[in-house]
Amino acid sequence: MFLTDPIADMLTRVRNANAVMHEKTDVPHSNMKEKIAEILKQEGYISNYKIVTDGNKKNIRVYLKYDGKERIIKGIKRISKPGRRVYSSVEDMPRVLSGLGIAIVSTSRGIITDRSARRENIGGEILAFVW
Repeated sequence: MFLTDPIADMLTRVRNANAVMHEKTDVPHSNMKEKIAEILKQEGYISNYKIVTDGNKKNIRVYLKYDGKERIIKGIKRISKPGRRVYSSVEDMPRVLSGLGIAIVSTSRGIITDRSARRENIGGEILAFVW
């Protein structure tokens, strides 16, 4: 299956699994999606992720996190899309919900959060917002 926006596909799978309170969801593997999953884990939005191999295909199994019946991920939105790239300098870096959420940013130093980008004083492409 050919996807024009694999990152949006990953975020949609996580959003849909979170909406129906599934324990886990599988996403086709790529290094960028693995780094996004790592950021979601570090920031406490998912409990864990691991790389699983099914034949010769690699998948990322994302284990979602809940607080009882409460969802940890309230919202997740793709910002920069293949048809419209969104870039930001460090001065214009957005704050998601006044700092309660995170922006995932692709920079020259890798994929990092908006807070890390401000700390390192670099801008980049705004991939997604998570809150």
